[in-house]
Amino acid sequence: MSDTTQLPAFIGALDRASEWFGRTLAWLIIIMMLIQFAIVLLRYMFSVNSIFMQELVMYMHASVFMLAAAYTFRHDGHVRVDIFYRGMTPRRQALVNILGILLLMIPVMVFVIASSYGYVANSWRIMETSSDYGGIPAVYALKTLIPVFALLMIIQGLIEVVRNGYIFTGRITPPAADENHLEERV
Repeated sequence: MSDTTQLPAFIGALDRASEWFGRTLAWLIIIMMLIQFAIVLLRYMFSVNSIFMQELVMYMHASVFMLAAAYTFRHDGHVRVDIFYRGMTPRRQALVNILGILLLMIPVMVFVIASSYGYVANSWRIMETSSDYGGIPAVYALKTLIPVFALLMIIQGLIEVVRNGYIFTGRITPPAADENHLEERV
């Protein structure tokens, strides 16, 4: 990943915040594994079942999946069909990235926000709770992850537009292609 100090100050700060947020979210995976281990232990050793703990694992999994998508995008870890892309010059790749973000990704994320608004707003209006006795009384918080995911993707997309714009204009050098990374994407 290119050095964020070469980006405009505000964009660089957002990029560093995205990096920090993604790395922080990774710790949630360890906590989720420990809680899942406790659920299994309680169920099979003590015949105790906790709906709250089961839902907590589901909430954490959804949080990691939805909120770390922008971090994954930042690190070029998303799925890409790169039949032509990998053979392009870094400048052309930057142009393809800019166009893909502006013409595909951002419009889709705006659609996600617009189409989920009523769904999430209604859940907040009724303060939706779990349908299972003993479950987490905050389904509205879980549903809120949908527009938050899309907003984080838009922010990261705009950061990537600026980064790729700088690559396209030669203001920063593109990150060096890692051979292992290229082999994974083939």
